[in-house]
Amino acid sequence: MKLPIYQIDAFAEKTFEGNPAAVVPLEDWLPDEVMQSIAEENNLAETAFFVSTDSGFYIRWFTPKDEVKLCGHATLASAYVLFNCLGYKAPSVSFDSLSGELTVTREGEYLTLDFPNQMPAPCEVPQALVEGLGIEPKACLANEDYMAVFSSEEEVAVIQPDYRLLEQLDRRGLIVTAPGNQSDFVARFFAPKLGVPEDPVTGSAYTHLTPYWAEELGKDKLSAIQISPRTGKLQCEVKGDRVLISGTAVKYLEGCISV
Repeated sequence: MKLPIYQIDAFAEKTFEGNPAAVVPLEDWLPDEVMQSIAEENNLAETAFFVSTDSGFYIRWFTPKDEVKLCGHATLASAYVLFNCLGYKAPSVSFDSLSGELTVTREGEYLTLDFPNQMPAPCEVPQALVEGLGIEPKACLANEDYMAVFSSEEEVAVIQPDYRLLEQLDRRGLIVTAPGNQSDFVARFFAPKLGVPEDPVTGSAYTHLTPYWAEELGKDKLSAIQISPRTGKLQCEVKGDRVLISGTAVKYLEGCISV
């Protein structure tokens, strides 16, 4: 069986920036173990699969190790493929998912994710977090991920984590964040237990980050930079129980795979 595949750099202004995601459009679902094997073979942070439904599309996301409930950059990449490669003409596309309905709207080159607001709550700092980062945050919060808050962009930039220790954390991953020098805030994201030591740009993390920084900074619209080696730029907005996350994307690869 031959299947189309695309590799899209999400939250990128040019190739080799942002977060690469594989996108595999399907007519019907493959067995879960086949989709997991494709994701493992691709060896990217996420591989997205979607099928057409009566109301839009259903989307699923796989890391090299496991299926996840929510992924921002691969959803952005999937919308890019529909809009720019598969001739989808409507201004917005709706994906059903394990996290409910997700909408992506196109405005010029910008794509905007409409995701659930997942405001994190303050929590005790896990010892594995402190030891894994080599520095204690000024605050620690949690929702689907842990979020460690620091005072400056420089503190976040120089962190060299011990992934073996971070893998012991009982959440999906770990966000580290601080006020930005050229943006409202910066972030990095680590998810070694999912086979993603450091994710280049993590759209779903901004469902935690955006409401937190909106409250801290007293503004609903914010600019963000994920200061991974590849770097990604995002525009974020809180709208009640939803978070809008905007960015651009670039196609790197188009081809087919044999399974």
